[in-house]
Amino acid sequence: MAATAASGLQMAASRPCLYSSHRIFGASARVAFHVNTRSRLTSSSRVSSVQPLLRSFTSSPMKFEKVVTRAASTGDSVQGVSSGLAIDLRGKRAFIAGIADDNGYGWAIAKALAAAGAEILVGTWVPALNIFETNLRRGKLDESRKLPNGSLMEITKVYPLDAVFDNPEDVPEDVKSNKRYAGAKKWTVQEVAECVKEDFGSIDILVHSLANGPEVAKPLLETSRKGYLAAISASSYSYISLLKHFIPIMNSGGAAISLTYIASERIIPGYGGGMSSAKAALESDTRVLAYEAGRSKKIRVNTISAGPLGSRAAKSIGFIEKMIEYSYKNAPVQKELLADEVGNAAAFLVSPLASAVTGSVVYVDNGLNAMGLATDSPSLS
Repeated sequence: MAATAASGLQMAASRPCLYSSHRIFGASARVAFHVNTRSRLTSSSRVSSVQPLLRSFTSSPMKFEKVVTRAASTGDSVQGVSSGLAIDLRGKRAFIAGIADDNGYGWAIAKALAAAGAEILVGTWVPALNIFETNLRRGKLDESRKLPNGSLMEITKVYPLDAVFDNPEDVPEDVKSNKRYAGAKKWTVQEVAECVKEDFGSIDILVHSLANGPEVAKPLLETSRKGYLAAISASSYSYISLLKHFIPIMNSGGAAISLTYIASERIIPGYGGGMSSAKAALESDTRVLAYEAGRSKKIRVNTISAGPLGSRAAKSIGFIEKMIEYSYKNAPVQKELLADEVGNAAAFLVSPLASAVTGSVVYVDNGLNAMGLATDSPSLS
């Protein structure tokens, strides 16, 4: 597994598709028709207001001088349209599996959900649990916990979790006796789901931020069967297991998201050990799970294909800094990819604003996924 409150994130009426680390601005389109009588019609999705003008066209033809289409800016006021479209997760409870520090995508997602008003529960890999809870308790993560409104993200409860094991019967003796697991109880997926039900009754949002490949540094042809299956188990089947055990306590209309990577569909030399296969499986499973979870409880299932981030877990592949540099030089939008941007996308996907989005792979990588040629290639010199 190595891998605030309310309306902190807003979709405000502004320039279309303007994206920042804490706010997503969506276009609030306004169309104005100028006719030779100087009359003006402003549309705000009201069909009835258009009909009188349409009737006048049939009785006496009018000559259009021009048609102007523009997006309403922040200062504009459109009658009948509110000033902002909020990502509001107040009253929602999220369980985020895979947070063990404050520098990964899981942490950023937790902050974004908290900023939108959600209650946060966390599942932390058992060997990392003690140091994570200690850092929280001693205030070492307080700076990272700051939300856009100045308050600190509150984590209601941290659960020990190892998503490689579905239930106690699956845990081998060498793991049970491992000193890194000493003192920890009820940390298999089934047990954690039962504990969450006992403590809180239900959840609305499930986040899978887990990945591990013990042989990630090996080329696929040098990867052992054990290493390959371990990558699949920790990085993709764990999503199935989490949904299987948490769906019974998820409220109807809830949402689940996971994190994938472009190596699922493109060759990334060095990202080995079966990890590329695990991400491909995760994306395929997302589509099937979207159908099954959607039909059973109207739960939406999506995954975010995030660009490279220099997290502690990502550094295990050995060349993450080079991947970040490559992404910066070759992506359509040349800028640093922020963890907050992935968090904001996740907040949107689990919110009612994305109520019709499911079974999707959503790319948050400055557009790198769309490129077919490395613009910094020496071959282009």
